[in-house]
Amino acid sequence: MSTRRRTTTTTTTTRIEVSSDRGVFMISVAAELADMHLQTLRVYEQRGLIEPKRTRLYSHEDVERLRRIQQMTAELGLNLAGVEKVLELEQQLERTRRRMAALEHRRDALQARSRRWRGSASRFVPTSCATRRPRAQSSCSPATSSRS
Repeated sequence: MSTRRRTTTTTTTTRIEVSSDRGVFMISVAAELADMHLQTLRVYEQRGLIEPKRTRLYSHEDVERLRRIQQMTAELGLNLAGVEKVLELEQQLERTRRRMAALEHRRDALQARSRRWRGSASRFVPTSCATRRPRAQSSCSPATSSRS
């Protein structure tokens, strides 16, 4: 009688979290992930449409950008000059959005400060003196004030 030996294999998977802007893919892998020919990727590099993070190492963000470029040229019919303009306008729009967010944050901070000042100033000014009148007619002038 022969005895069969049963072998069990265990596979261990190590998961590494990598920042989406860190270059991890070689040019051939990036081209494959973006579903394009290697030479096409090189042309995009030469035109400045894509810039690898390090010496020809591409990030997840780069691959997504390559896919967008591919979509604009293949599906929308844009030439590379049109793609360049679209990408430039998108960057400009993003900068403008960040600037608007910063300005809105600043406005909110100034409004809050103004409310605090108004609240604290009302403690020092008598209610009857809250409206501005010429000093000669004012009952709050130092000569007629009860505080003098």
